[in-house]
Amino acid sequence: MAEDKAKTLLVVGAGGFIGGFICAEGKRRGYDTYAGVRQSTSRRYLGEIAPDHIINFDYDDPDKLQQQLAENAPHGGWDTIIYNLGATKCRNFADFNKINYVYLRNFVDALYSENIEPRRFLFMSSLSALGNADDPAYTPIDSRTIPNPNTRYGLSKIKAETFLEMQQQLLWTIFRPTGVYGPHEKDYLMMIKCIDNHFDFGVGFKTQMLTFIYVDDLVNAMFDALATDRTIRRKYIISEPRAYTQTEFRSIVAKALGKKAVIPVKLPLWAAYIASVIAEKWSAISLKTSTLNRDKFKIMKQRNWRCSVEDAQRDFGFHADFDLERGIAETVKAYLEEKAKK
Repeated sequence: MAEDKAKTLLVVGAGGFIGGFICAEGKRRGYDTYAGVRQSTSRRYLGEIAPDHIINFDYDDPDKLQQQLAENAPHGGWDTIIYNLGATKCRNFADFNKINYVYLRNFVDALYSENIEPRRFLFMSSLSALGNADDPAYTPIDSRTIPNPNTRYGLSKIKAETFLEMQQQLLWTIFRPTGVYGPHEKDYLMMIKCIDNHFDFGVGFKTQMLTFIYVDDLVNAMFDALATDRTIRRKYIISEPRAYTQTEFRSIVAKALGKKAVIPVKLPLWAAYIASVIAEKWSAISLKTSTLNRDKFKIMKQRNWRCSVEDAQRDFGFHADFDLERGIAETVKAYLEEKAKK
């Protein structure tokens, strides 16, 4: 057993893009920080975490998971847990339910079995849990929006949220971030690489309003939300307060790359759907996950991603220090540095 639980943090799903930033910020804020990872997870961005504070969790085996928690938890458990584990794309759609819901249920049940519930528990959900919010007026998605997820990913996230809502022992807070970007993120990196090669691919001809949150702003919001009791058992949309068109996104990325000529390529929705079905079938045959699939098509098809962050601003003073231009500049800088090493 390690030290007392006061000012201790466990980041579950620490090996992913966002997880490394959470761990680094936890250390910066004075938390004795533990990183929960799967055996196969990369440790590339966990350099600041002591080896004995990196815990391999087996989420498929509830008994083994309980044992791993018992063997590695500080006395009394962790003060704070940020549950960042999740899958945004899967080769088999059933894996969304397993990774995004069943793993959470197994983990919480193991906490109960060991009697080590944290003082605060923050769960990373997604704006996709609310589903399609398209309307002619582009009305912002907000806390009054009734969840109606139209993707398997979104369904798995709302199922996980519903599970947490039923937990009376857990002082949870749920974040529903919009598209998260920053250094090391892969999906937006693909878009940046396309623009670097003078092409920008979009889907559909009707205006699409996009929202973003830079990873540092998201992570700071997590710790700010955990610092006040006003956020207990509340759900928050996290986003930069304004929305952007694809043209604005392309212009900002091209400027950061120093590019002048970028050719916009618009695919009709029917063509994008066919491509998503083919990519999904190939993923099943090749046994590799694909960024493009029918779930992703529904996300690309949605025109309105505008959202309101008034609740977060009111309850814990949320603010986004990085507008898209500043955030993309940092992201592109990291991309170009990696590119220069190759």
